[in-house]
Amino acid sequence: MNRGFRDSTPFSNSASLSTSCSNGVCMMRSTWRDEQHPSFLNFISCFLKENSFRLNIVPIAPDFIFNCGGLSVAFMFLTNWDGVDTESFYRKVQKLKEQFANFYVVITLPTKEQNDSLIHSYIKYGVRLGRPTFVPVRDLEMGFEKIVKIAHARGACKRQDALAKIKAEKEKSVQAMEIYLQVVTSIPGVDSHGANVLNQTIGSIEAIAKSSKEYLLETTDLSPTTAETITRFFRDPKFYLAPKIG
Repeated sequence: MNRGFRDSTPFSNSASLSTSCSNGVCMMRSTWRDEQHPSFLNFISCFLKENSFRLNIVPIAPDFIFNCGGLSVAFMFLTNWDGVDTESFYRKVQKLKEQFANFYVVITLPTKEQNDSLIHSYIKYGVRLGRPTFVPVRDLEMGFEKIVKIAHARGACKRQDALAKIKAEKEKSVQAMEIYLQVVTSIPGVDSHGANVLNQTIGSIEAIAKSSKEYLLETTDLSPTTAETITRFFRDPKFYLAPKIG
């Protein structure tokens, strides 16, 4: 199949690009690869390498699956609209849409006639707008660039969400520790050092409350007086009914 590309070395089944700092993994369907001109495959190889994606050739259902930022994004990449069996095409689109939460259809449509034909079939088969998202492009290179940009953008959003969750959990943990220190340092004779020692060796406030004087002395470096005070604090009403918090 010749589409005017320059000759270049084709991919092999073991084709794989490794990078020192990878944005993710691009999995290409092996049978889709076999249908493409070597020069276009060479363009894909170079573009992925420049954008720090590792490439694997695998027998998958969609033409591409990108794994980046903990998210999988699937693509159908139709490189030639002319002569397409539209019924089979939309049946496959529907099947892949059900299999992948993040699925896009990229189609090269260099002429107005091809674009009009796609729109007509889109309406005919009752495709819901955005379910999945169709991405018309003028040429093959633009199509693949769009694929990589979409995958990268979706992965970046996923990473940002993950970082936001980590930050929220960290803030929650810090707040919990602040409350812990506030409560434990309200025990007479227990300072911040003692509170941190109890946190690292005994754990929760509930665990401290259940600990005996002997156990506190055995597992911490607290003085006998402090250990005695802690056990009395959680057992003697004179202590636990009037904690000095703050």
